[in-house]
Amino acid sequence: MTDAAAPRPGFPRPSRKLLLGCAAVVCFFIAWQAMFLFVHYNSLFITKPSLMFAALWRLTVSGQLFYDLGASAAPFIYGLVAAVIVGVPLGILMGWRVRVGLSLDPLMTALYASPLVALAPLVVIFLGVGIAGKAFIVFLLTVFDFVFNAYAGVRSVDPLLLNVVRSFGGSEKDLYVKVIFPSVVPYIVAGARSGVGRALVGVLVGEFFAASEGVGYGIVRFGNFFALDSMFAYILVVTVLAVILTQGIRWAERAAFPWRIGQ
Repeated sequence: MTDAAAPRPGFPRPSRKLLLGCAAVVCFFIAWQAMFLFVHYNSLFITKPSLMFAALWRLTVSGQLFYDLGASAAPFIYGLVAAVIVGVPLGILMGWRVRVGLSLDPLMTALYASPLVALAPLVVIFLGVGIAGKAFIVFLLTVFDFVFNAYAGVRSVDPLLLNVVRSFGGSEKDLYVKVIFPSVVPYIVAGARSGVGRALVGVLVGEFFAASEGVGYGIVRFGNFFALDSMFAYILVVTVLAVILTQGIRWAERAAFPWRIGQ
């Protein structure tokens, strides 16, 4: 009888996944470029990968890309950190205090399901076009990921662990520090994976409506001038950043919580 868990020959699984993913991306760009051998190319509606990468190189050499990335990084970081600071304690409180959870869960669910992006113009009116307005939009779009993941983490805590701490005379603080928070951390990391993507969307939305710098402003600016090669270059940068950040969080999660691999 063969061992089902025996490793298969060839590349290790992470290497295979990376190679297959890179091959799929390369094939996508080749197909995109080759499409114009059969389809009429109109620079007002679409661009070619060759022109997009050339524009990306120009923006990188000129420093414009790094300037806009720096302008977008500040609200991204501030909004995401604020979402963690507010969302995690609120989620833990909702999960640990049943009455609080029952009271706030309908409201949190309704807000999470509502199109919060539609509030962006109102946020810009009240907080302006600077970092504060964009950071608040990021906060609105990401805080609920941390609230609900922290809430789920608390609800999944084994009651036996709580009883053990209580039986040894542990206080309420000991329950939070030694049982609840360590159990919630993996759920917080999982929430960060989805929160990063929503945070990027929040930054772009804030810069779409009113901004004078940043990646989102660059996309709108180049689009208005029909410089689609530069516009798609910025879109490509945002896509790559989303993949890198999400994959980085996934790698950190695997390193910190190896028992969760495959879940």
